[in-house]
Amino acid sequence: MHRQPADHAEPTTPTPPTGRRALSRRTVLHGTLGAVAGAGLATAYGPATSAAAAPTVTKIKDLIGTQTPVQFGIGATDLGIPAQCPDGRTIYVFGDTWADHVGGANWRSPVALWSGTTDLAAGVTFDAAVGGDVAAQLWHYEHDGYIQTVIPSDVITIGGTMYLHAIVNGPEFGMVRWTEVWRSDDSGATWQHTGLNLPADKDGGHFQCITWGRGNDGYVYAFGTGFQRDKGIVLNRIRETELGNAAAYEPWVWDGTRWRWGSPGESAAVILGGRWGEMCLRPIDGKWLFTGFSEADYRIDAMVLNTPTDDLTVAPRTTLIHGGEWGQEDDTHVAQLYGPYIIPGSTLADLHMTVSQWNTTTNAVYHSMQFRVQGLA
Repeated sequence: MHRQPADHAEPTTPTPPTGRRALSRRTVLHGTLGAVAGAGLATAYGPATSAAAAPTVTKIKDLIGTQTPVQFGIGATDLGIPAQCPDGRTIYVFGDTWADHVGGANWRSPVALWSGTTDLAAGVTFDAAVGGDVAAQLWHYEHDGYIQTVIPSDVITIGGTMYLHAIVNGPEFGMVRWTEVWRSDDSGATWQHTGLNLPADKDGGHFQCITWGRGNDGYVYAFGTGFQRDKGIVLNRIRETELGNAAAYEPWVWDGTRWRWGSPGESAAVILGGRWGEMCLRPIDGKWLFTGFSEADYRIDAMVLNTPTDDLTVAPRTTLIHGGEWGQEDDTHVAQLYGPYIIPGSTLADLHMTVSQWNTTTNAVYHSMQFRVQGLA
């Protein structure tokens, strides 16, 4: 896959760039991971920095997908972005989903399951699906030549309303047409479009795959990156009452002398270079916890921040799970891993997260898992 420099602000459009084939789903999501995994990992990736002893990481279970029995009509899926619902349950939102196997029957995205699990250490279980006995696509659209699929990016709850940011792909996976925000006023049972479509080239294409967390100051803070895993991270803030208003998205900009909040017409500056994939940002225990998949390093890293505007270039980073080779995995080495999302109920001392995995060579593995991290604080 073609790589751009981390700070290159080239927008992504639905038209393949001249001289480059259309990006395939496999290439965009996983890039060179399969090749790297087979090449040995001892010297392929640089070390992460940490201010404390390494935490203890344990795989709790396979949650749903190819390695578990079919649940709610789901035989293959990924992601599982969790958020606390207004009614007290936790919703888990998944990406491309099939009834049996990758590319098989009943293609849907996004879909969602509810869980009432409170003892996270015992493992998350699912109680019900949005849509009934078979998990339904959260809103109607056709997987056709115009929109190939819609991928969830993150979910947040503000009072009695949940907001879901989603990435609209078409005609090929990784060619982002736009991103959009949906809302639910019934704990995820039904979803309505807010009317907000953000352009794919917002912030130079760095605000396609986002994660957001609610501050105690009336703002939601959102980290963003490109959907192609070839860009660094930017920051926006939005008044929590205006998540469906494009004019309310304020970029964090560098004006040559200082950092400041900009206007919607300005482009956010890159606050951390590299090549990032799925991320999660949550306020926990008086701090802000960031977890993210670093494609450049082939690993999942965490940072404990004081505020979302901390200097991420010097913030200590702790590697939670390294990329690994198929057939040589353990709790801290997982082949073709991605998508680390923090499960509600986590603390800095006892963190639970969903992590996805896809064997893009055989499609025999395409699922979401639960991991526990003890001692991050």
